[in-house]
Amino acid sequence: MSGRLLRDPQADGWERSDVPIVCESCLGPNPYIRMQRIEYGGACHISGRPYTVFRWRPGNDARYKKTIICQEVAKAKNVCQVCLLDLDYNLPVQVRDHALGVTPEDDPQSEVGKEFKLNEEMKQGTLGDTYKESRPNSMLSKLQRTQPYYKRNQARVCSFFQRGACTRGAECPYRHEIQETNDLSQQNIRDRYYGTNDPVANKILKNYNNKNDEQEGGETEKKEDP
Repeated sequence: MSGRLLRDPQADGWERSDVPIVCESCLGPNPYIRMQRIEYGGACHISGRPYTVFRWRPGNDARYKKTIICQEVAKAKNVCQVCLLDLDYNLPVQVRDHALGVTPEDDPQSEVGKEFKLNEEMKQGTLGDTYKESRPNSMLSKLQRTQPYYKRNQARVCSFFQRGACTRGAECPYRHEIQETNDLSQQNIRDRYYGTNDPVANKILKNYNNKNDEQEGGETEKKEDP
């Protein structure tokens, strides 16, 4: 361990940054937000690399938020370090990649392969080039969220209230609601980042396809009418 501490953190792939890469929704409406910066305060949930963690509270009624992935990983997919949504369209990776024609098969499947690809893109300076060169299409234009969605920053549901055991009442910092258990409540960070089996993305794509089918059905009926 002592030998590890004497080595250069940057040479080991540790990330040091001064400003996070986050979307407007995660920052919150307050322009004078106070943010904690913890150098090498955690390990990236995707690559496992130590990185600089940022923590803040986006509003008085909001929960504390913090970055969960390092900046190199965020740049590779052009996503927010907190919510992992696309920075340009505010959509899940799976939805954006589906609209752009990018498939998960384009990425290496093994962890070693993914780490090697990330290192090569960092050396060549091509992180996120796939999305920088992309142009918005009709699907992205219809699905993209143009305004910040601050409701996403609400406090989490109180687990004690769900069991009928919360004694804090109005002083409880968590929400007193009955949360339904479904696919949307069981999200996986890695699936969300790589755009595979994301329940939120699947719901968005399903609703989009259903609307298209309804529109096509209505146009067909109009053509058949004399």
